[in-house]
This record gives sequence, C-alpha cells and structure tokens, in this order.
Amino acid sequence: MQFEEIKEKLESYNEQGLKIFTTSSFQTHSMVLLHMISRIDKNIPVYFIHTGYHFPETLQYRDQITELFGLNLRNVFSTTAKINQRDVNGKLLFASDPDYCCYLNKVAPLEPILAEHDVWINGVRADQSDTRKSFAIEQKAKFGVTRFHPMLDWNGKMIYQYINEYNIPRNPLEEKGYFSIGCEPCTRKFDLDAADGRGGRWFGLKKTECGLNTELVTK
Repeated sequence: MQFEEIKEKLESYNEQGLKIFTTSSFQTHSMVLLHMISRIDKNIPVYFIHTGYHFPETLQYRDQITELFGLNLRNVFSTTAKINQRDVNGKLLFASDPDYCCYLNKVAPLEPILAEHDVWINGVRADQSDTRKSFAIEQKAKFGVTRFHPMLDWNGKMIYQYINEYNIPRNPLEEKGYFSIGCEPCTRKFDLDAADGRGGRWFGLKKTECGLNTELVTK
C-alpha cells in the first residue's frame, strides 16, 4: 500500500469510531510506517514494548525519532520482575526458554493494550519470513482486534528509498552490522548465509518470531 491508501484506510477507521494503535521496535525499517503515521495522525498511540533487554542505542534512537516525528509514544513493561524470570536452575529465561521469555516480556504486556483497542497497525512485511508471507492486509487478532498490515507488500529496497527520500535517521546499530534488532542477548550481527534479514535473531535456534505475530494473530 502507498501513503494515500494508508491515509484513506486510517481515516476510514477513525470515521467508524474505532480505537487505533501501533507498535514499534524502532529498527530502521520500522521508520517508514512511523513516519507515515506521523504525517497522517500524530495522536495515534505508538507502543514500545520495553523488555528491559534492549540495546542502549535502540532506546536512544527511540527517543530521537519520537521527538523528530512528534510521536505519541507509550512504553509498556512486563508485570513479571526480571528476578522472577529464571528457570528452576536459576538461569535467565532468555538463555534457557526464549519462547517463555518473549511471552512474559512482549506478548503478555501487549494483551491488555489489544483488549482496549479495535485496530492494531502492524508493520510486518511478507518478505521478512514465511510466517509473515501468509498474512493478509487485514487480519483478525486476539480479542477481535483487526490487525492492519499496510507495509505487507513493501520490500527492503522500497523501505530504504523512502528513508533516503525523507532523510530519516537510521538506527546506529546498523553501522555496526545489525539489521534485525531485538533484545540484546538474542541478537547478533547480520549473517550473510541467512535466508532472510532476520538471520541475526535467536541464532542457532529454530525460533524466528517473538510471539507477537504468531500468538496474537488469528489464521
């Protein structure tokens, strides 16, 4: 979808009285959607799921972009303290059970947000993974929420053309070789042998998603 189509769709949601929100991990490729939203309606809440494991550079970038775009940023945190996020042997969950770690720090904190809204603007792209390739532009999520995927048919080239056109700053971790950026313990630099741009996430595991795009979607 292009800007005018996205604008028309968001205006349609507003006319229906639907409560809209978006989420962002504040990676460079997330900036196109955030920039478009800031051009359409700066009041739309932008939720940052603050896991407590982010790179310092990501947090600084989040603050920079929030000010630059004038975003309505809202941080959301897990209700489970880090001291309680350990297995029976005392090992932190990101090392022993990353799926459950993602659930506690990303999926569970977002569930109350979903329950309060009608539309979740989500920036997934079909070219990012096989899971995302199966998505539709509009798709049902938990609590009857509609997931709206306006960037689904975009690719990396289109993303960076837009970023260059509007001179949007990039996440500083890109210069260090990170192109898919999540929590620091579970992210490594880009792997040239990876099948997609998310090859640096959960390296060595079969895990490819944090749960937001698997547990909070209805097929």
